[in-house]
Amino acid sequence: MFILLKIPIAGHESEVDFKGFSRLTLHPFFGSQNCWYAMKIVRGTKNIAGPIPFPVVAIGNFDGVHIGHQIIFRQAAEMARKQNGTSIAFTFEPHPLKIIAPERVPPLLTNFRQKMELIESCGIDQVICADFTRKFADQQPRDFAKNILVGLIGVKEIVVGFDYAFGRGREGTISYLKKMGEEFHFKVHVVDPIKLNGHLVSSSHVRELIEEGNVKAARGFLGRDYSIHGPVVHGHHTGQAIGFPTANLDTAKVQIPGTGVYAVRILHAGKTFQGAVNIGFNPTFHRDRLSVEVHIFNFHENIYGQEVEVMFVDRIRSEMAFKSSDELVAQIKKDIRTVKAVLEADL
Repeated sequence: MFILLKIPIAGHESEVDFKGFSRLTLHPFFGSQNCWYAMKIVRGTKNIAGPIPFPVVAIGNFDGVHIGHQIIFRQAAEMARKQNGTSIAFTFEPHPLKIIAPERVPPLLTNFRQKMELIESCGIDQVICADFTRKFADQQPRDFAKNILVGLIGVKEIVVGFDYAFGRGREGTISYLKKMGEEFHFKVHVVDPIKLNGHLVSSSHVRELIEEGNVKAARGFLGRDYSIHGPVVHGHHTGQAIGFPTANLDTAKVQIPGTGVYAVRILHAGKTFQGAVNIGFNPTFHRDRLSVEVHIFNFHENIYGQEVEVMFVDRIRSEMAFKSSDELVAQIKKDIRTVKAVLEADL
């Protein structure tokens, strides 16, 4: 689910206080039939087709599409609307670190499809997804500004975050981008840093929270429940054997929350279900491979090979080892009661 935040985008506030907002409105974004905007996606700069009416471009990697990114997108969209122009998110695939420093590339907070849907929900008209290659990374900042932003897109205004840098070795600072704007006649708008509960809103901080299992806190920074997508694969069928069948998710390359048991909602085939997720190594059964096992309440369909989205509401306990299957079953029953209470309170 996507939580639309009524965040002020104007100015120079360094702290964002969410206490004054009423319960947030939820809007589904899974699948194009539910999207508000018919956003165009351009893969590769060679496929940019002009002329583009008054392009207002937001530039960044935007992993996670957190509330800071959302402010950038909404500001770009509003500027474009005032000029009857086109709001554009300029981003990259794959993650730049995969090319520059593959040993440091983090697990992604959003896969490509989810990232596009989240950007679209912020009112962006078009995404240009540049192929991030070594050649692209080695561009001089001036070449990027002149050849791509001006030459291919015809940019009129640019919106970036406070820490944006571009070009080879991140040599292109915001000050340099503004100088390019003076030369090539485009304006540069910088969104100030946003803090929530004293913490800077950033993809890295969201990632830390999720690694800790603190998905409830991560929700505040994302503006929605953190979620993962993946196909359902065969596991050890342990849950089914003890009376609680689970859907095992293939979650390669995405950020998995820390081990433990979570209250979740599951989106499958356009329908939302409640459930509990266990993330861990199944110490009761002496397994050594991390698994994500979803027990969907009141659900009896065969969904092997089908994709589901799991939305994390709260972590209810850490992973535990039990002396017997009977002890485990008793705890699962207790967990289900706790999860249902958590989800009921979260409506």
